Amino acid sequence: MSDALIEMFHQLTEGVPFIELGSLLNYEQPGKYIVGDTNYDDSFKTPVLTAGQTFVLGKTNESSGIYHCSEESPVIIFDDFTTSFHWVTFDFKVKSSALKILTPKEENIALFRYIFHAMKNIKYSPVDHTRQWIAKYSMFKIPLPPLEAQREIVRILDSFTLLTAELTAELTAELTARKQQFSAYRDKLILENGAKMVAVKDFAISVFRGSGIRRDQVVPNGIPCVRYGEIYTTYNTWFKNCVSHTTMEQVPSKKWFSKGDILFAITGESIEDIAKSTAYIGDEKCLAGGDLVVLKHEQNPRYLAHAFLTSDCVRQKGEGKVKSKVVHSSVPAIERLEIPLPSLEKQKEIADKLDSFEELTNSLSSGLPAEIDGRKKQYEYYRNVLLSFPELKE
Repeated sequence: MSDALIEMFHQLTEGVPFIELGSLLNYEQPGKYIVGDTNYDDSFKTPVLTAGQTFVLGKTNESSGIYHCSEESPVIIFDDFTTSFHWVTFDFKVKSSALKILTPKEENIALFRYIFHAMKNIKYSPVDHTRQWIAKYSMFKIPLPPLEAQREIVRILDSFTLLTAELTAELTAELTARKQQFSAYRDKLILENGAKMVAVKDFAISVFRGSGIRRDQVVPNGIPCVRYGEIYTTYNTWFKNCVSHTTMEQVPSKKWFSKGDILFAITGESIEDIAKSTAYIGDEKCLAGGDLVVLKHEQNPRYLAHAFLTSDCVRQKGEGKVKSKVVHSSVPAIERLEIPLPSLEKQKEIADKLDSFEELTNSLSSGLPAEIDGRKKQYEYYRNVLLSFPELKE
């Protein structure tokens, strides 16, 4: 920051005008919706934006009703219900009527990019599911220093945004490479160890389905249990403690699993993820929820957990499955899976090596959000400092 700008910011401590967003921005209620079109594919060119948490829903090949944007002519997409908003510099179509398209009224008064950063500094969350732009958000006031000061604020805050984006890309690429390396190492140790391929039905003591445990049957404390969705969202290759609990009264038909058992989720959203599994190595007896299959055995559970995640086993799990919104597997399908089954001593040796490698991979994975979060907080701190002008008294 130059000496002249430092002096300008010093002078602005006496106050700057505060202007309503509605006076600075035009808004458009889009009317060119893609109604009922679900034919989205990444091979298509034009992204489809929707409200809520999705933002980019997919890509379409429809050529009409496209909103044209670029780096030189950006827009702000504002979600009228959640008040989340995004800086958009690419052509798009819209899916939801909850979106508004914001554009600047006069760039010679307020820089569009400055307005965007100032909007981010507004602390507000809607309390009801109603339209927010006209009723509330457009009436929020933001400080409006001279254009030269706005440019300097934008330069500083954009530099933090760029650093965060670069860091995210760098760490994400590193994590992806580490996961690919781990997957290749796991395949090599398990699929190339010379052991005979054995079907699950030939070494299983029993294979059975769990019994439904609804969300409203989960309690803070009680009998530990696992619901099938947690296999995808919560548990890694193996786990010791359940995150959910229920009561004896809630589950009339109880299906128990215990230390060493393997759990398979037989309902999923993709062929690639179907029948994802994990090993339970805790000490308590637990209840298996519906859409889970339990495998009881006398093998090394940590080895089996890794073996069921090899590329060959994932391929077997997806055989014959049809891509749709929900993909299902079954007890017979699990029993048909074949994996290499070396001696128990060799199983433990392989599992120990893979656990060590996976721990290194997971340490990077857990550190990634923390590092990015630190950069975001740094940006938020400077944004708050740079935009903390007193209001000029009339």
